Amino acid sequence: MSRPVIGFAGMTHLGVNSAAAALQRGFRMVAFDADAAVIESLRQGKTPVSEPGLEEILREKKSLAMYTTVASDLGRCNLVYISTDVATDEQGRSDLSRVRRLIDGVRPSLGAEAVLVVLCQVPPGFTRSLGLPRERLFYQVETLVFGAAVERAVHPERFIVGCADPERALPAAYGEYLRAFGCPILPMGYESAELAKIAINCCLVASVSVANTLAELCERLDADWSELVPALRLDRRIGPHAYLAPGLGIAGGNLERDLATVIRLAQEHGTDAGVVQAWLANSRHRRDWAARTIRALLLDANPQAVIAVWGLAYKENTSSVKNSPALATIAQLQGTTLRLHDPVVPTATAKAPLEAARGAAALMILTPWPEYREIEPAKIAAAMRGRIVLDPYRVLEEKAAAAAGLVLHSLGKKTHA
Repeated sequence: MSRPVIGFAGMTHLGVNSAAAALQRGFRMVAFDADAAVIESLRQGKTPVSEPGLEEILREKKSLAMYTTVASDLGRCNLVYISTDVATDEQGRSDLSRVRRLIDGVRPSLGAEAVLVVLCQVPPGFTRSLGLPRERLFYQVETLVFGAAVERAVHPERFIVGCADPERALPAAYGEYLRAFGCPILPMGYESAELAKIAINCCLVASVSVANTLAELCERLDADWSELVPALRLDRRIGPHAYLAPGLGIAGGNLERDLATVIRLAQEHGTDAGVVQAWLANSRHRRDWAARTIRALLLDANPQAVIAVWGLAYKENTSSVKNSPALATIAQLQGTTLRLHDPVVPTATAKAPLEAARGAAALMILTPWPEYREIEPAKIAAAMRGRIVLDPYRVLEEKAAAAAGLVLHSLGKKTHA
């Protein structure tokens, strides 16, 4: 008996990385998108998103892949994922219209026994509202992380599957596909699965908020947050993989979307979401750390100073700038002369990091790209005119930076100039 053919409708970040995982596990795959430019790019081995290892898989497994702009080509699939990204507005609210149009466009092409799985991030109640045959309709939680999407897609921790009847065995093709990944499969009701994704992100935000709140205290109390972290990781109630790195607020779009969903649902159903409001307030406060700090250190006294900025993406290893702390910082420094560098974001003005730093009075490293860690602090000091470096994520090696005469200002630690 041949293995099932897996279809993906929507070749955005979610769809491309999920499709790559199917290929890597040896399944034949059909990728559909109505955008001819996206499909043609994929046929040529180029991806619309930047992720480590993604293009390599697509090249190595191209014999298993079919890329198409014709929805009826999904009719050869045993299992079809709706895998388009869900856009959010400035308030974190989801626009589900594209998801619904995609489902309506794909549905007529499905075979009589084909299974449809909603992989997009949707609010509780969405899957049940679709009105499709329940025995062939499922919701699956996606837990991809920008910058590590391929790794998480190919080696998932578990599959969370929303079902009309969690007690009933999954359809054969769907079950075979999920078991190929060798991880636990957790069936549950539609609404439970949809809320599980939100619950995961709320726990992550809670951890980040704790780290940010106490890291700021460390900056005032002469404590060092990095010294506290090992003690927390050795507590089994917190754990070795907890999100404990302080940062510049909640970036990207998915976390804010889920917080907005919790607030909306709490308002509709009369429950309390005050802690979520507090997380958002804390996020906005920490997002502005770089702008506050550079003003106090430099711009209030010298508003004409030139400042280099390394990193525009909201995090490393991605080209996404959704809710980027770097862009938020730049927006608060209107009128300041800035020289911008980012390895993949095209709006950067400098071609190389040291080019951006040349003659600058200060440097702000706002995205912790790995390549910035490879630059010797002595070379940075030689390029700059000033010695101020805002390094919130501790990209530079502290002792080497001090030896070069640089003064680092980081999250979670008081600076001693």
